[in-house]
Amino acid sequence: MNKYLNTNYISLQVSKFLAVACLCFLATGLLAQELKSPDGNLITKFSLEAGGIPVYNLKYKGKDVIKTSKLGLELKNSTSLLAGFTITDTKASTFNETWKPVWGEVKEIVNHYNELAVTLTQAETKRYIIIRLRLFNDGLGFRYEFPEQKNLDYFVIKEEKTQFALAGDHKAFWLPGDYDTQEYSTVTSNLSEVHAKMKDAVTPNASQTTFSPTGLQTPLMMKSKDGLYINIHEAALINYSTMSLNLDDKNMVLESWLTPDAVGDKGYMQAPCQSPWRTIIVSDKAGDILTSKLTYNLNEPTKYKDVSWIKPIKYVGVWWEMITGKSTWAYNDLTSVQLGITDYSKTKPNGKHAANTAHVKEYIDFAAKNGLDAVLVEGWNEGWEDWFGKTKDYVFDFVTPYPDFDVQELHRYAASKGIKMIMHHETSSSVRNYERHIDTGYKFMKANGYDAVKSGYVGNMIPRGEHHYGQWLVNHYLYAITKAADYKIMVNAHEAVRPTGLARTYPNLIGNESARGTEYEAFGGNNADHTTILPFTRLIGGPMDYTPGIFETKISAYNPENNSFVHSTLARQLALYVTMYSPLQMAADLPETYNKYMDAFQFIKDVAVDWDDTKVLEAEPGDYITYARKAKGKDNWFIGRTNDEVARTSKIDFSFLDPGKKYIATIYADAKDANYETNPKAYTIRKMEVTNKTKLTQYCAPGGGYAISVMAK
Repeated sequence: MNKYLNTNYISLQVSKFLAVACLCFLATGLLAQELKSPDGNLITKFSLEAGGIPVYNLKYKGKDVIKTSKLGLELKNSTSLLAGFTITDTKASTFNETWKPVWGEVKEIVNHYNELAVTLTQAETKRYIIIRLRLFNDGLGFRYEFPEQKNLDYFVIKEEKTQFALAGDHKAFWLPGDYDTQEYSTVTSNLSEVHAKMKDAVTPNASQTTFSPTGLQTPLMMKSKDGLYINIHEAALINYSTMSLNLDDKNMVLESWLTPDAVGDKGYMQAPCQSPWRTIIVSDKAGDILTSKLTYNLNEPTKYKDVSWIKPIKYVGVWWEMITGKSTWAYNDLTSVQLGITDYSKTKPNGKHAANTAHVKEYIDFAAKNGLDAVLVEGWNEGWEDWFGKTKDYVFDFVTPYPDFDVQELHRYAASKGIKMIMHHETSSSVRNYERHIDTGYKFMKANGYDAVKSGYVGNMIPRGEHHYGQWLVNHYLYAITKAADYKIMVNAHEAVRPTGLARTYPNLIGNESARGTEYEAFGGNNADHTTILPFTRLIGGPMDYTPGIFETKISAYNPENNSFVHSTLARQLALYVTMYSPLQMAADLPETYNKYMDAFQFIKDVAVDWDDTKVLEAEPGDYITYARKAKGKDNWFIGRTNDEVARTSKIDFSFLDPGKKYIATIYADAKDANYETNPKAYTIRKMEVTNKTKLTQYCAPGGGYAISVMAK
């Protein structure tokens, strides 16, 4: 194992770990396998019901998490892998390592689990599969494995039938099940209310395909009436369709529901192969869900020998002014253009095109002056006039700039200021076109000093009929990431499949959107509790490019025709740099606005984007989250609190600081009269000395929060 994996094995896999996987007989007389977590708090049992139907359950500290639930897959034009099985082999083992992520919320991650691999043989077909279960202290992961064999080589999945039989009508934080988007507001309700609330939950999007009045997306966060926090998701989604969940609200059973392709099939498989891991994270403490690394641990170590080129980034960009309507992506106002045919030098500029050389230099100057790393530019390339909603195959070539955007000059100018540039590739969901041009596009980036790309997949997919979350697109997203690695390019993919921990294996996947981000504040607003839920849901699989830092909360200040407003106080916008983890953080507002509030902008300048340690000080999904994070390689901490629409008092215990040391805390907080609706820009800044014995109470306004920098003296 090479040095770049940064892996330190504490102990190696031990076969036949019978102390945690003992064989016993149930009352039915069928063989059952029991597996315990390393700390003994979690117990899962696997067995066969009458008819050879595989089932499992899960308990936490004696409480039911998942009641007896069926496993298996329905195949197309073939005997399904649902029943008729016998257990023909079992292998038990334990594994314990500590590994270091390339970037992350902590310096080291413990990967400790007990494992049970059960071989099931189907007598009728003489086929066999393996159910592999891994039980960690924070939850369960299991998957289907299909070894190479004569009677199961090529097969088509009609549906995966994995069940999660819940122990009650839990409070859930859910999004409508959809094959094409996660950009919905989270609904908080009991599961029994999903059907009644679904119609209002499905709001318009550029591409969307719901599938059931009780369909839900993962990660699905729930809280039981007896105080268990439960999260269901998947890990290591590779060459397989994305899993959603369909709820049987009479029996409180969730069942897997895979994204189909254009003809309705849900997966084309060739043995040897396997499914992604199905994951269940559980604890009686909300903060344990936030700090769980189970999803990452179920992914393979990094595939790259050299990771020195992968670096966290803090950036500004020519983006928010287009989102608000102040400026445009398009160079002119034509309604029909054709790349390679339309001569832009002979068209009339609209006067609002933001990605022009002089304006981009202003962003570069701001970044250089304030110690930021990079500048993102959107709308720099020809084709933006008529791409949206046209399902047009050949839209962009990713190398041809508009007449007012001088690529070489901006490369020279940025380099002279020590600033990196971030390229934007909007594919318009024409995936075939992107793959045609991807090598040329990446070569163009490297030739002009771009080490990172923000890619977008807005609109319905081409080939037509494919979905954003189907197997074909899942494979495309990974292709784009691995191809980028050939050129040492980092990828921040928007509108792509939600992350499943693949950033451990492919750490140049430095960010994703895949949820309703800050841009929606200009489209009517996100709910005030939005950022108190996302860390429990979307961020379970990987970081989000949420694009925080909006100081001018009235969109009409930039575009008089847009009456939307940001559902957050200014102080909470600072807190999001801590609570919405990402190694890729944008200062999303305009430089001229930041220049008016440089005292508050100081926190954005100071806050780290890579961490050695993370503590959850307070947490309740839908209500509040308070994080404390230690900057990578430094003795500085940053604290962030995001609050819902209810005014609250936060209690901060600084016992995480080193004993005997003194620190200066700078507190950026809501003023007493702050309110996200009526007085969002009312904030205070104060300094105080703190030690590990300090305790502090801090007011949080409706839609507010606070940010604290804690610097060693």
